[in-house]
Amino acid sequence: MEALKIIANPLSSFFFTCILLLFANAASAKTHYHDFVIQATPVKRLCKTHNTITVNGQFPGPTLEVNNGDTLVVNVVNRARYNVTIHWHGVRQMRTAWADGPEFITQCPIRPGKSYTYRFTIQGQEGTLWWHAHSSWLRATVYGALIIHPKEGENYPFPKPKRETPILLGEWWDKNPIDVVRQATGTGAAPNVSDAYTFNGQPGDLYKCSSQDTTVVHMDSGDTNLLRVINAGLNQQLFFTVANHKFTVVGADASYVKPFTTSVLMLGPGQTTDVLIKADQPAARYYMAARAYASAQGAPFDNTTTTAILEYKTASCSSNCVKSKPVFPSLPAYNDTTTATAFTTKFRSPRKVEVPTEIDENLFITVGLGLNNCSSGARSRNCQGPNGTRFTASMNNVSFVLPSNFSLLQAHHKGIPGVFSTDFPAVPPVKFDYTGNVSRSLWQPTRGTRLYNLKYGARVQVVLQGTSIFTAENHPIHLHGYDFYIIAEGFGNFNPKTDTAKFNLVDPPLRNTASVPVNGWAVIRFVADNPGVWLMHCHLDVHITWGLAMAFLVENGISELESLEAPPEDLPVC
Repeated sequence: MEALKIIANPLSSFFFTCILLLFANAASAKTHYHDFVIQATPVKRLCKTHNTITVNGQFPGPTLEVNNGDTLVVNVVNRARYNVTIHWHGVRQMRTAWADGPEFITQCPIRPGKSYTYRFTIQGQEGTLWWHAHSSWLRATVYGALIIHPKEGENYPFPKPKRETPILLGEWWDKNPIDVVRQATGTGAAPNVSDAYTFNGQPGDLYKCSSQDTTVVHMDSGDTNLLRVINAGLNQQLFFTVANHKFTVVGADASYVKPFTTSVLMLGPGQTTDVLIKADQPAARYYMAARAYASAQGAPFDNTTTTAILEYKTASCSSNCVKSKPVFPSLPAYNDTTTATAFTTKFRSPRKVEVPTEIDENLFITVGLGLNNCSSGARSRNCQGPNGTRFTASMNNVSFVLPSNFSLLQAHHKGIPGVFSTDFPAVPPVKFDYTGNVSRSLWQPTRGTRLYNLKYGARVQVVLQGTSIFTAENHPIHLHGYDFYIIAEGFGNFNPKTDTAKFNLVDPPLRNTASVPVNGWAVIRFVADNPGVWLMHCHLDVHITWGLAMAFLVENGISELESLEAPPEDLPVC
């Protein structure tokens, strides 16, 4: 009788319904178990076979599919000869920073012969993310898609497509990528550019010894396909297009966006874009193509083009059609910043969002390259950068140095002194004409492991200002552990007196990787609601190798649900 009385009360009935819904959601969530074996595997590309580091012998690695709310448990066994970690790019990792993966930031690397199990839950994210090695340049071949479907019983905010196809754009070196970065680190010069770009691991028809394995995507006339496009390349922004077809962009970085139409995408390394493509052209074969958006004037880049084939599967497309040469698309010029900007500035959230308006922490961070002068006793073979220098990179004139004896998160959690400091500057040490002619006295940064401390719940604004030190270019800046709103971007030096009028505080896009325009700036905002140590870095791997990174230390809040979980027992030791 007492239970009947409770349910008869309307307010109690409401709460009872809420509890039932919570239980229902928890019951529908699943735990997915995977084993990742990191190993050397013979992979033949461009006529040569290389002993390539892969996951489970696959290149690219396995595609993981989950629903929003599901948990992933991935046991990583390292049978390769290099240290390795796996980063789940774009996953919020709420209170589970130990599973984030960047080497010496949230964990020590998994040594050869050892293993580590990553455990984390997907919370409130839907769309396309990806996973990749976060140790040296292993992510050249150690990567794969992470697809997050809506919760069971829920739908996409657009008509369900007939097909879904992951498109992983990558870079291929006709040599061991670890040797490439080691040579660059030893000489101080820029590393060799890649020899090919790839579609789902295959270079495509325009490269030697490659046409027989070109990736083919099939569609029936009239059908719609959801392409989940990922730029898994190491060092290059890419344009992507399909001959005679348009895209409807519906998502980016596992967040839905207000749909818009375009014929070309531009993705920086780390970024994902979900697009709908309709088979509304005459039944035939059409090239999908990707090539560089190279924004750095005068810098060498891989100027090749990778292709896949969109093939209509219909009765009208007979065997003659299948044998016909695919239609080739027109691609933007390599330095077409106008097209790149027109694309990146179209993104909007589908509806009004809660952007922080009161700001507790206002940071102004310069990003860019620099040159380190060599000491008088240095060997010339170690100083092969411009004019006998070594390339470097920095944020606010600090070139980030990874620790080697502890991870930053471990040092923070255990209170180990001397591993890092919390004095990363909130503004550049010296104000200058960031995108103009910069005095040579500002070209050489200081080295350090300096973090910026944030209170739990702090509302943060970061102005990311590009610089023209040595050369200006578009920088894809990725923040671990957070999504952020990109509220504005522009060219030249950010001016708080005039550029704040451009801020979109209504429906800015939610991203995890921002393309800071060449010789320009971008403004991001987020709430520091996830405790831990979180790396923010340029996703051009050559730049993080040179130190274009910093990290936020976000303190615990008051309650257990606002605090970092305890480290797992199998956390690797250094």
